[in-house]
Amino acid sequence: MPPQSSSALLVAENATKIFTIRQGFSSHEFPAVDGASFTLDLDRPEIFAIAGESGSGKTTLARMFLGLELPTSGILSYKGREIADLTSREKRGWFYKEVQPVFQDPFSAFSPLKRIDSYLFETVHNYKMTEKANAAEYIDQMLNTVGLTLAEIAGRYPHELSGGQAQRVAVARALLTHPSLIVADEPVSMLDASLRMSIVNMFRKLKEEQQVSIIYITHDLATAYYSADRLAVMLRGWIVEMGPVEEILDEPLHPYTQNLKESIPQADPDKVWDKPTDLTELESDEYARVGCRYAGRCPAVMDICHQQVPPDFSHRGRMVKCFLYE
Repeated sequence: MPPQSSSALLVAENATKIFTIRQGFSSHEFPAVDGASFTLDLDRPEIFAIAGESGSGKTTLARMFLGLELPTSGILSYKGREIADLTSREKRGWFYKEVQPVFQDPFSAFSPLKRIDSYLFETVHNYKMTEKANAAEYIDQMLNTVGLTLAEIAGRYPHELSGGQAQRVAVARALLTHPSLIVADEPVSMLDASLRMSIVNMFRKLKEEQQVSIIYITHDLATAYYSADRLAVMLRGWIVEMGPVEEILDEPLHPYTQNLKESIPQADPDKVWDKPTDLTELESDEYARVGCRYAGRCPAVMDICHQQVPPDFSHRGRMVKCFLYE
């Protein structure tokens, strides 16, 4: 189904996702995503990075963009259509063609018992992207876009490719449907440093040459700084700072963003501040905290931080969720 008239590609308005955690006979709710708001312009492709510790909500937000999780409240719309209102037929026929995923582990996207080029031919056939006789030529063109050829991968199984090659095939598969948006969830975290930069360079090239917007979910601030146009920093479901990536990482405003930057030597892209995804006691405490969820760790904490949730303030062209900028 065609989109409704809209000047925006993707809009989040107070998008919230609440999960219920059961422990024995009791249960409690926690907002994995809490009040996320931002807009991606339709006519201005960009790489929009979302960064944060594990447990910050960034992967849940990515799943919401893909329609795999629906908001508990708030609005998430794509080209003027609320994703939650799309029927299964509309998702299969329109939305999944327009919005394509690239996941963290490229090998998990492919069966080890199936030749990898068969996935590309199936995608072309399912979405009727070209005539059957032209499928091989069309696929080869898309593989050329990511630095591969059909001759290189034809007849090969996933384990016969390197990690970088497999991730490039995953990106080429996403491009076959001519999407307007790619949601890349930790796409370089399993690759070594040299391959990371090749994939990141590829994303920048795709944005410029294919006019594709990319949501880049990452815990690697170095690649976010290098590749993204804008950055949103997440903490326990909140977006606590958002704006141009260079401004945020050159001079972070929120104490949490400052801590993240200080915790990673910029010259060492292999050192990350990620940690296991299980909710630790600290994470649980921060999700349940009254007031600011960072108050227990913040060096600039004030009395009001223990009493009220900070609103989103506008400061020097950025959004920052902190009473320091009231």
